[in-house]
Amino acid sequence: METQGKEPKANLMYNFIVNPNAGSGRGLKAWKAIARYLERHNIEYDVFFTRSSGDARTRARELTEGAREPSCIVVVGGDGTVNETVDGISFHSSVSVGYIPAGTGNDLSRSLRMPAGAVRCLKAQMGSRVTMLDYGVVSFGAQEVFHRRFLVSAGIGFDAAVCRAIADSNSGLRRILSCLRLGKLSYVFVGMRQFFQCRPSKGYIILDGVRKVEFNHILFVSCHIHPSEGGGFFFAPKADGRDGQMNVCVFSHRMRFRLIPVLISAALGRHRKGKGLRNYTCREAKIHTEVPLPVHVDGEFCGAQTDIQAECIQQKIRMMF
Repeated sequence: METQGKEPKANLMYNFIVNPNAGSGRGLKAWKAIARYLERHNIEYDVFFTRSSGDARTRARELTEGAREPSCIVVVGGDGTVNETVDGISFHSSVSVGYIPAGTGNDLSRSLRMPAGAVRCLKAQMGSRVTMLDYGVVSFGAQEVFHRRFLVSAGIGFDAAVCRAIADSNSGLRRILSCLRLGKLSYVFVGMRQFFQCRPSKGYIILDGVRKVEFNHILFVSCHIHPSEGGGFFFAPKADGRDGQMNVCVFSHRMRFRLIPVLISAALGRHRKGKGLRNYTCREAKIHTEVPLPVHVDGEFCGAQTDIQAECIQQKIRMMF
């Protein structure tokens, strides 16, 4: 169910969190266009530029923790920047979130079908009503349990290994593809290498605490609030960020080459039913693998784990789009 609120007030202070390095400099370019628009229309704003990982989370917490008045945070960057922002928000205050996509993958904007162009996207959000969206929480860790929110997807195995390799890669080819808005190809190139390096694992998932499904050759498990991840791979095309449910996608097969047609159909935005691919709908999923596998949250690498838990929190994000 979709819940809408009042339109953002014209005199509302807009707090921008900008990642200038997103999309190989696309974030800074987008911000310059936005700043010109704001100044031309005498719109009050404050801007914070991130410099390193964690900055967006810290700034979002500073803006919302203990706040009593309604506030608005607009993120200019990629999925990782908006993930950090949402992870840092204190929901004790009334905060609306806007998003100007300027990253490589931009899966959230793709799922929400946001308009292209930074200024056009901003104008659409400033004049829109607020829509309540779901978000997810991933928990992991043995001695100390860590919690991390996510807006798009979180997963363990192959897709997380690709995210880790992407984060570690500083190749010129990746920067060129990003500048040409062909960021998906960087995922394809890195994914091809990870395809041969990743190792399957025995394991199981427990859905909503009652249904246990065991697998012998898990290559990846991904939990989706929204359908697209990895720059436009639709592993869960039926995922809906407003239904209070997660779509859990599991690929497990002793022949890894069975994954190839799945990846191709996901890249084309189609849902392929084939051997080894399973989709489930739930509000909570516990995932166990016998060997540690890499974990990602909205494309951000979170180490290797054997046990993670993902949960959907229904309609908590006040999103402008």
